[in-house]
Amino acid sequence: MDVIFIDGFRGNTVIGICDNELHEPQPVRIDLAAGIPRALACSTDRIGDTIDYGEVRAALRELLQTHRFQLLEAFAEAISNLLLTRFGAHWLRVAVTKPGKFDDVDGVGVVIERTRAVADQLPRRTAEVLHLLGTGLVPHPRTD
Repeated sequence: MDVIFIDGFRGNTVIGICDNELHEPQPVRIDLAAGIPRALACSTDRIGDTIDYGEVRAALRELLQTHRFQLLEAFAEAISNLLLTRFGAHWLRVAVTKPGKFDDVDGVGVVIERTRAVADQLPRRTAEVLHLLGTGLVPHPRTD
């Protein structure tokens, strides 16, 4: 597995559940690692054959401006979905931190890990064959 990562992405966004967090943007830090099976780019040396972290960075900036989440968990899940669907990651770890949320800690946050569903990772034809193999194995209840 090859891992593309962005470490220490910083931006500002409105997120939180306390009244003082819901009106002014506050700083957040995002660290992410996205795994893909051996990147084709290792052989081709073309950016189109891997996850372009420049495009991921731009997508994160857009998400910071447009999301309406209150919890870091939901925000991290949105980042996860973005990497899994738009960028084709097979595995990822996302950490979202609010630095300086409290005077006596450096930061608070959440770390999530996700993987794509196995069927999503299979070539389409293989997934169709596997579906057909299971057809009819579970009897339907009689309705008469």
